[in-house]
Amino acid sequence: MAHTSPLTAVLPGFEAVEPLAFGAPRQQSLADLGTPLSETTFVVLDLETTGGSANTDAITEIGALKLRGGELLGRLETLVNPGVPIPPMITVLTGITESMVLPAPRIEEILPPLLEFARDAVIVGHNIRFDCSFLDAALVANGYPRLTNRRVDTLALARRLVRDEVPNLRLHTLAGHFRTSVEPTHRAYADAAATAEVLHALLERAASYGVLGLDDLLALPKMRAHPSAAKLALTARLPRKSGVYIFRDRDGRVLYVGKATNLRARVRSYFASDDRRKVPQLLRELVTIDHRVCATPFEAEIRELRLIQELKPRFNRAGKAMRTSAYLKLTDERFPRLTVTRNPGPDGSCLGPFHSSTSAHLVREAIETAVPLRRCATRIGRRAAIVPGPPCVPAQLGVAACPCRGQVDEVAYADHVRAVRRTLTNEPGVALQPLEARMDRLAEEERFEEAAATRDRLAALARALQRRRTIAMWRGVRCLVVECDGQRIEIRRGLVRWADEELELQPAAGPPPKTRREESSEESSRRRSDESSDESPTRKWVAGGDIAEILLVDRWLSRNAARVRVHVVDGELMSALPRIVAGANPRSR
Repeated sequence: MAHTSPLTAVLPGFEAVEPLAFGAPRQQSLADLGTPLSETTFVVLDLETTGGSANTDAITEIGALKLRGGELLGRLETLVNPGVPIPPMITVLTGITESMVLPAPRIEEILPPLLEFARDAVIVGHNIRFDCSFLDAALVANGYPRLTNRRVDTLALARRLVRDEVPNLRLHTLAGHFRTSVEPTHRAYADAAATAEVLHALLERAASYGVLGLDDLLALPKMRAHPSAAKLALTARLPRKSGVYIFRDRDGRVLYVGKATNLRARVRSYFASDDRRKVPQLLRELVTIDHRVCATPFEAEIRELRLIQELKPRFNRAGKAMRTSAYLKLTDERFPRLTVTRNPGPDGSCLGPFHSSTSAHLVREAIETAVPLRRCATRIGRRAAIVPGPPCVPAQLGVAACPCRGQVDEVAYADHVRAVRRTLTNEPGVALQPLEARMDRLAEEERFEEAAATRDRLAALARALQRRRTIAMWRGVRCLVVECDGQRIEIRRGLVRWADEELELQPAAGPPPKTRREESSEESSRRRSDESSDESPTRKWVAGGDIAEILLVDRWLSRNAARVRVHVVDGELMSALPRIVAGANPRSR
């Protein structure tokens, strides 16, 4: 009787499959990962071999069980002719002799039904890496691709769940600890059956940590063993959908607000792969988790931004960045100079907001490199006499004007100020062109470090000016209604209005910068006042909060332009000015 009969008896209808018939493995989807454990198909596997090296030793026995929801769906058990002698030590350990495996099928005969048996299932084993290494070596040697099935290691699960309860994590020890009905005997099928019972016992333990889906189980061995691990149960009700989540402490205060395309996976990652310094403290204070499902990741981004602005969570770095935004503006004095401030001017003449004062100072250096404004902070009264004297150090170096000591008269200095104002409004080339020319000259002189510094300033200024134009454009769009992926989105003044919001959003604060195509200042102010009269300023924005949402909306539309369908446009969804383009990398020339 052929030794392939146990395979065909256990797996009726299986046919030998040629190696070429096995194509690329099916890519697991998000739905597969979120499969409840009760609906997940497991193949519990164990091998016996002639030794411990997959490169030099061979398989002598295979045992496997297919399970779903605790029900046995199939079994596979067969000896394998390894084609090499079995060491006496292995025979003593397993009881498998050469006379037993001599009439058994070779591994190339067993691989096709084994692959079909394990197709799309999650492979389980105790120290599964050892078993899979032998299978992969056999597959490669016979022209098959390596196993791509997702794997669960009961050894890794036990290390996370019961390490403090047992003297060691051997299969025999765990089987005794959980009182399995099958005792491991170093035979493939018996060990696989014992491993299956150990798996079910570990799944019961894991349920107390909120492990209810396949993705939870795969992530559990990577979870850090810290005192907050018990709080994994708080994630049990989180859906695997896009949305926002809120961490709260015992008094209900908001600790952190975040967004996710998969709420459950993202929140559980705090207990595993998130190595940020403040995460342990955040988890220690965590008591409850609130969430809101959103129709799309874009909605989640907008709602996260607004919640951060409204609740000001202690652990959100993004919220702190918005509250400490920096602006660049011309001072209101006899000889204006550029200064970095936290408070934007009411006339809309400042540039920003910047995420940090460092970014603002970089743009200030860019403008001062192109236009020789004074850099000293000397205060001079509007009617005070100018006392001649030695110029300041920047003026002596030839990089700045010095009206404080009469080196430049008021008329000439006013031209410099007008050049800066033109740069900040509708003529960015006033500053960008000299910067680009300087960068090119330094590169030609092989002064690459100085050229790179000029390039960085040029790029920072171009980004800031383009961002200012983007904001001005959106502030002029009274209403835009678009549809993307089946969701209808209404945008007013660059701010999103959801269907469940009864009140209008507050218009962006501050007027847009004037261009040559705008009306006079008085007419523009009166028009903006009339337009905003029917939009109640109900939302309280932190400094730069409305701008953060405008830029988020602009980035989203740019990324998804091909998939967005426009229904209504009330305003000009474009800038009348040419696009700002920064210079090239001087080192690439």
